[in-house]
Amino acid sequence: MKLIHETGWAEPPASTEQSLSTDIACDVVVIGGGVGGMSAALRLAGKGVDVVLLEAQTLGWGASSRNAGYITNSIAADPEMLRLLLKPERLRNLYRYAENAVHFAEDAITHHGIDCGYQQAGIVMAAVSKGQLRRARRNAKAMADAGSSAEFVEGRAAGLPDGFLGGVREGVGGTLNPGEFVLGLRAATIVAGVRVYEHTPARDVTDTGGKVTVETPGGTVRARKALLTTNAYSGGLSIAPKNLATPVWTSLVETEPVASERLDEIGWTSRAPMVTLHMIIESYRVTPQNTIVFGTRRIQTGRNPLPDRTPDRRVADDLVRGFRDRFPGLRDVKPKRAWGGWIGMSSTWLPVAGEASDNVLYSLACNGHGFAQAQYVGNLLADRACGTPLHDDLAAIWHGRKRFWPSLVSSPALYAGWLADRASDRLATLTK
Repeated sequence: MKLIHETGWAEPPASTEQSLSTDIACDVVVIGGGVGGMSAALRLAGKGVDVVLLEAQTLGWGASSRNAGYITNSIAADPEMLRLLLKPERLRNLYRYAENAVHFAEDAITHHGIDCGYQQAGIVMAAVSKGQLRRARRNAKAMADAGSSAEFVEGRAAGLPDGFLGGVREGVGGTLNPGEFVLGLRAATIVAGVRVYEHTPARDVTDTGGKVTVETPGGTVRARKALLTTNAYSGGLSIAPKNLATPVWTSLVETEPVASERLDEIGWTSRAPMVTLHMIIESYRVTPQNTIVFGTRRIQTGRNPLPDRTPDRRVADDLVRGFRDRFPGLRDVKPKRAWGGWIGMSSTWLPVAGEASDNVLYSLACNGHGFAQAQYVGNLLADRACGTPLHDDLAAIWHGRKRFWPSLVSSPALYAGWLADRASDRLATLTK
C-alpha cells in the first residue's frame, strides 16, 4: 500500500494561477480556496463584486479534494444527543439547513457542468452490532421528528453487506469524486472573472474599521470586507476567533478493483455508501471504478502551522484491519494506496459561522460531514458580506461574536474513543 501526499481522487491541475506579487485593492477578499471559498467567490463575482481569492496551494488542494466524497445532510453529531441538548426548533432548523446544503451542492454540479461521477444514492448510517442497531432506531426517530428525510432500514433487506445489521438511511445526497468536483469548481471560478492568486498564503489579517488588510509573502490586499474560509488552517490567523477550529488529520484507503459479482455475494447489492455508528465513524463506499474507499476510524490532531504529510503507516494499517474485519468475504482484496487531509473540528461539533470583526466574516462548516455545507455557507456568507439580511439557514448556525469554549477534541480523547470502539467491536463479536 502506497502512502501518497496528494489526493487519490484526481491529478492536480495542469497549470496554476499566478501568486500575488504586488499590492492590490478589491471590494471583498476571500481567504482560503476550498469549496467554501470558491463558492463564496463565485457568488460575489455573480453579483458584480470585485473579489480576490487567495489560496496557499492550489484551489481545492486541502480537505475539499481529500475527503471521502459524501454529499450528506448529516450535521456531525449524534441525533439523539442533539435532541437532548437542543431545542426542537433549533434542531429542525439545523436539518433544514443541512438538507438545503445538499441541494445547493447538487445544483452546483448541474449549473457548472461538473463531471464528477455523482451518484444520488443517499447514505446509510450503519450498525455493526445489536447495540448500534438499537441506537440506529432511536436516531432514525429523532431525525424524522426533526424533519430529516431519514428512515430505519434492515440490513439484507436494504442491500447492505453481511455484518451490517441495518441503520438509518438518509434519503438525500450521495457520493461523488471530490477531486474531480474541485477541478470543475476551480475552472468555473477562474472563468467567472474572480481574481485568483494561488500559492499565496495569508500571513496576517487586520481590520482597522474602514478596511481589511491581508499580508501575503508577495504583496498586500486591501478590501472593504474579508471572508475567512480557511477550515483547519484558521488557527494560523490571529484574527480568527480563539478555539474556532481544532485541526484533525483523517485518512482514506483505496483498494484494488473488486468484481461486481463479489460485492453481490457479500450482500452489498445496493452499493449504498455507509458510515458506521461508532464514536469515531468508519466510512465505506464503492467507486465507479469498483474500488472500495474507506476511512476515518482513527484520527489525529495537529497544530498550526500544519505540515504537509502522508497518512501514518500505523493508522493506514489499522484502517485495513478494520476493512477486513467488516468484510471477511473480501479479506484477499489488496489495499492500493492511502492519502489524507486536515479538517477543522469546531469546539461545538456543529457547523458555525459568524463575525471575527466588523468587516471579517468566518465559517467552519466541515466537522467531517460538511463537504456540501461548506459550499452552501460560503454562498450565504457572500450575500451577508454584501449587506443582505441574515438568511434563515445561515441563522441556524450563526455564532456571531460569541466566544468558543476550549475544544474537547484532543489526541488523548481521540485515542480513548478509538479504544472504546475497539472494545465495543470485541464485545459484539463475543455476543454474536
